[in-house]
Amino acid sequence: MNKKILILLSIASSSFSFGQLKVSDLQLNSITTSMPFLGINTDSRAGAMGDAGTALSPNANSLYWNTAMLNFAKEDLEIGISYTPWLRELTNDMHLSDVSGYKRIGKRHAVGGGLRFFSLGNITFTDNSGGFIREDRPSEFALFAGYAFKLSDYFSIGINGKFAYSNLTGGYVTPGAQSKAGIAGATDVSFAYNNKDIEWFGKKGNIAVGLTLNNIGNKVAYSDVDLSRKDFLPMNLKLGAAYTANLDQYNKITAAIDFQKLLVPTPPIRNSSGEILSGKENNIGVISGLLQSFYDAPGTLVKDEDGDYVKNEDGSYQVEKGSKFKEEMREINIGVGLEYWYNEMFAIRGGYFNEHYTKGNRKFFTVGVGLKYKIFGLDISYLAALQKGNPLANTVRFTLRFAINSTAVKKTKESTED
Repeated sequence: MNKKILILLSIASSSFSFGQLKVSDLQLNSITTSMPFLGINTDSRAGAMGDAGTALSPNANSLYWNTAMLNFAKEDLEIGISYTPWLRELTNDMHLSDVSGYKRIGKRHAVGGGLRFFSLGNITFTDNSGGFIREDRPSEFALFAGYAFKLSDYFSIGINGKFAYSNLTGGYVTPGAQSKAGIAGATDVSFAYNNKDIEWFGKKGNIAVGLTLNNIGNKVAYSDVDLSRKDFLPMNLKLGAAYTANLDQYNKITAAIDFQKLLVPTPPIRNSSGEILSGKENNIGVISGLLQSFYDAPGTLVKDEDGDYVKNEDGSYQVEKGSKFKEEMREINIGVGLEYWYNEMFAIRGGYFNEHYTKGNRKFFTVGVGLKYKIFGLDISYLAALQKGNPLANTVRFTLRFAINSTAVKKTKESTED
């Protein structure tokens, strides 16, 4: 098979570790998952704000960020369509598309659903001598549905169910192994706090806090060779906050921040024979792995003058003091963003996302604009990577939204009747 299929197979168990990692005394130890497309943001609004979307005001894309926020939406019903050309620094025929929507039911309920599709472009299978075998277009998709229930004027909870299918090789047979499609079922659980009665510095505003557990589901295998070793889904914990200040009748500004952590076990440090030198076994069950992800960082092993690992008296290997806790902290990604709206019609956005270089090295600035006219909304974002040669560089996202029974239409009708 050609070079591109090798890229696709690595994507199947990647943690988005696309950045160029610099040499350091710290040991590189990124976390890998299956079906990473489930954790890729397609929302252009949050994409322009450093991927800080967990507590942003709700729209159709809240089914990805925080379903519980849907009960605080202004619109009764909204549909969003997103399109992202993906990894254009590597290839020109990969794209990620998403269609989602929600409907509010009364004052306390909201339902939603959608479809996500990831096309990995054309690949050509060849034999060991380079002879042509066949062509294929690997793809992945996920169907999802969600429900949100409003507990009070300020609090809401939400839950999503997902079915995901990942076919990267079309059943291509290699010597000693036959690949197969990965299938997964997963759920999201979300919580939201939203208070519109805030007044800071003499300006009325809105503060929101969101907490989500994403993609909690079964492990996935892409071959029948060793079913005892499967890959985790990109299970994720997100904690976010956003504050919107209404400067006057026409101007408002929103500041948002997100903290994100993969709930997947960190790979231990092993020697050439597979013995664990530091850390914990990561080939475990889903719930065990989720809990272990908070305390299993192996840290940094101490070396002597000859570059050999130093052992303790009990035969265990010596780890630098405090390095395990520091590594756990390095597994937390941070996104921050700002958004300015004029008259609910035009928005300018910017943001920054940071991931430690030992955990994937995604570091980038984002900018974008938003336009809204009656029932239509258009958001565009652009990603500027900080590392030269980063495949994520120059990523552009597009989102088109349709708000039915929108507040803008209601205001137009009311003014006409008056």
